[in-house]
Amino acid sequence: MSDSIRHRFANGDSMPLFGLGTWKSEPGDVQRAVADAIRMGYRHVDCSPIYGNEPEVGAALAEVVRSGVVDRDDVWVTSKLWNNAHAPPDVIPALESTLADLGLETLDLYLIHWPVAQRRDVLFPETGADMVSLDEIPIAATWGAMEKAVDRGLTRHIGVSNFSADKIEAILGYCRIRPEVDQVELHPYLQQNDLLEFCRSNDLLATAYSPLGSPDRPERLRQDDEPVLLSDPVAQRVAARHGGTVAQVLIAWAISRGTAVIPKTVNPDRLAENLEGSRLELSEEDMADLAALDRHRRYISGDFWAKLGSPFTVEALWNE
Repeated sequence: MSDSIRHRFANGDSMPLFGLGTWKSEPGDVQRAVADAIRMGYRHVDCSPIYGNEPEVGAALAEVVRSGVVDRDDVWVTSKLWNNAHAPPDVIPALESTLADLGLETLDLYLIHWPVAQRRDVLFPETGADMVSLDEIPIAATWGAMEKAVDRGLTRHIGVSNFSADKIEAILGYCRIRPEVDQVELHPYLQQNDLLEFCRSNDLLATAYSPLGSPDRPERLRQDDEPVLLSDPVAQRVAARHGGTVAQVLIAWAISRGTAVIPKTVNPDRLAENLEGSRLELSEEDMADLAALDRHRRYISGDFWAKLGSPFTVEALWNE
């Protein structure tokens, strides 16, 4: 079973490498999808308040616990700190709000969602003036508040998302509690081998988001001429060798690299298909064929933080 494929942390906790993403899961669909997934055997759910659906995720978790499908400790739950709550006094209240929405007393993992800050009253920036410089709210200050959340038992582990190796290295220079996870976009078109090597050498687990190329992301995040990962002929040939789907191959590829992976779907058939993908074993030939696809293609560029007048640029975001 895929649930046996886990990453073990220094304190003995273990996180399933295969999980369910909930970004873009519409309210009205996500509760059923999360409950269905857990009944099928999923044991890892990835959330964020900005997804707008944590109350429904919480209702699903309560449903499967109440019906005896799982105990709370059987399901790994991750959530994230949104950019408008980076100021140290706002971090723990933001986490407490997420816990209330999820109906939980503690998270398994809490991540800083992006290495950018926004004004407290802004959910998503419309102009550069909605952003706040990291000179004003440094990541070091936010990280200190994340550490206090661990001290208070509100989360067992902390980490980051969308952080470059340079940004993580800076945290390692001053932290009291080390980040243990970096959740980033990863797929054969964006393999980020140097970042993965950095994570391995510093005892961080990398988690792959948008592992299927995020074909259902909002129109504003798309480009007319972008390559479609699920239609890639090489990935299709690898899938044909196994009598499976490209999505299954992409999930298996992520796990074969030692990363966690959180594909999103609310479709029951695809939930089952993706779970089977987590059990697929790729050959060395398969992995070599997929390795050749790297084109450093981001589907989530981060340019929405770099509006005119913002203190952030895309180049500085990724340190590239």
